[in-house]
Amino acid sequence: MLKIPYTLMVVYYAHMLEYRAEIFFWVLSGSLPIISMGVWMQAANNGFFSLSAVSFARYFFAVFQVRQFTNVWVIWEFEREVVEGTLSFRLLQPLDPAWHHVAKHLAEKLTRLPLAVILSIFFFWLYPQAMWLPNMTQIILAVFSVTLSFTLSFLIQYNFSMLAFWMEKATSVQLFWSMLQIFFSGIIAPLDVYPEAFREILMWTPFPYIVYFPSSILIGLDIQVEKGIAIMLFWILLCYTLNRWLWRKGLRNYSSMGA
Repeated sequence: MLKIPYTLMVVYYAHMLEYRAEIFFWVLSGSLPIISMGVWMQAANNGFFSLSAVSFARYFFAVFQVRQFTNVWVIWEFEREVVEGTLSFRLLQPLDPAWHHVAKHLAEKLTRLPLAVILSIFFFWLYPQAMWLPNMTQIILAVFSVTLSFTLSFLIQYNFSMLAFWMEKATSVQLFWSMLQIFFSGIIAPLDVYPEAFREILMWTPFPYIVYFPSSILIGLDIQVEKGIAIMLFWILLCYTLNRWLWRKGLRNYSSMGA
């Protein structure tokens, strides 16, 4: 039963190791939270916020690390498979093509892990005052929430990928979603600085649970953990149900085009 996932992980991990130099640059390309950190630390020194400059530093470092393990790119690969017709070869295998994408993503996360450790050491060497040690409860909840965050991110983007069955540029929808995510998921600013009424509305959407929620758990911000996990599970279940429906509809359309 475990032979297939084990084989997929070994194959894709070996594949990702061949691109470890590229992965290093992918890691650096996600440095927007580090840029935002400098801006908000300066603002905290000159203004009145619920977070101190040190808290901002910890938060944006946590965001940077969380994004290393929750970023998803499945839509670009799936769209290419549909447009080029290579999805047909996947469909001949007795395995849902989604598992190939899941295994490839997980293998890439394993490749990033040593880089995440090295960057952590470098960060705390530069900002020793920002160093903190999360307790075991925070670590367990953070790992669990990051896992849920990756699952939610993957399902959302995989749903957008299904649009490739009906349009050539499903990635355009993803790019619009990514723009919203930058502002509403806590990448450029913690949701604590948003107006309370607006923040309460956002907390019912998927956006905060991509970055803000697991990052807040990791650094120990005061958030409603049980409620947040329940909302994440709701969105995961909803996205999975929608995905299965879109997959069945999309395959019928794909087959009708002669693929």
